[in-house]
Amino acid sequence: MGSGSFSISGSGSGSGSSLVLDGERGELVRAPAVRIGKKGGGKGGLLDEKAMIALRNHSEAERRRRERINSHLSVLRGMISGTDKLDKAALLAEVINHVKLLKTTATEHAKGYTIPSDTDEVTILCEPQPANTTNTSFLIRASICCDDSPELYPELKQSLQNLHARVVRAEISSLSGRVKIVFFIIPERGEGNGEMGRKILVDSVQHALRLALERVNSSMEFIPRDSLLNKRRRVSHFESSSSSS
Repeated sequence: MGSGSFSISGSGSGSGSSLVLDGERGELVRAPAVRIGKKGGGKGGLLDEKAMIALRNHSEAERRRRERINSHLSVLRGMISGTDKLDKAALLAEVINHVKLLKTTATEHAKGYTIPSDTDEVTILCEPQPANTTNTSFLIRASICCDDSPELYPELKQSLQNLHARVVRAEISSLSGRVKIVFFIIPERGEGNGEMGRKILVDSVQHALRLALERVNSSMEFIPRDSLLNKRRRVSHFESSSSSS
């Protein structure tokens, strides 16, 4: 029984009062007094009528709100087993625990994969190389993350070609219009020798990727967002190598 759907009224010589059943609280509450005006009605009677209409509208809005809440709770009970007999608070606590578990599981499964983030960034890592793998003692792991766009790849190619280094592998992934590219770079023969040479090469790679990112972001300011979101790429892995001279 909704709020305002049942009332008990009493009347006197010139005024009346009503008790209205509040469906949310399950108890009777006093409604605005209804005055009985003189023959032909009066201003007081008109105001009381408007107050009762407002009360009924509020009660109906509350009823619809409770129905929506109960409908959503019913959906949650259907998604998580063993929650049929839980009250609302216990159900929501169980949902929170379930979501935390899903996030933890997703994080564990994502390890080892290249997944784009929501932040534009360039990261550089210098990793030691096993002595029997290449003719260099270190490898640069450089990544760039940004919005996916056709302008990105030519910019990256041009920037990296100007370096005294060679890209031996690249990993590309795209998700929801974002892309992350990880380059595995080694120095050309005779380059990057010593601690100073290594630092110069690392700084050069970082500068090249940052410059490419700035150019792409500048050009994308004039491209509609909808057209960028339509340019999706599946997760792909490829390797590129060139022969030693």
